[in-house]
Amino acid sequence: MDTNGLLLRVVVHSAGIQDREGAKLLLDRCAGLFPRLQHVWADGGYSGKLVDWVKREHGCTLEIVEKPQGQKGFSVLPRRWVVERTFAWLGRYRRLAKDYDLLPQSSEAWIYLAMTRLMLKRLAP
Repeated sequence: MDTNGLLLRVVVHSAGIQDREGAKLLLDRCAGLFPRLQHVWADGGYSGKLVDWVKREHGCTLEIVEKPQGQKGFSVLPRRWVVERTFAWLGRYRRLAKDYDLLPQSSEAWIYLAMTRLMLKRLAP
């Protein structure tokens, strides 16, 4: 997503693939498409070797957004709310509320269709 929460690229994969490996799939698909991409935010599940891999392979920085020290309970984290809001927008589409599709490519197509509709509604209300 961009900083406004609008979709740039989607990768749907099996649950057997760890999120860090899925992030590599996504960033590899983005290679060359977004030449101005310089900074990526991610949650704590993407920390570790992925930070160095992103810098080495794609020349951009990966910043892990973590909870403040000593935080108990819920609080809105910077940049994380953008992703959660976009998931909420997509969750309004019945087809995306459950995993109905057999192929990951079908799921990706439905996500692109939902986001295209959302963006078109904003251009011409």
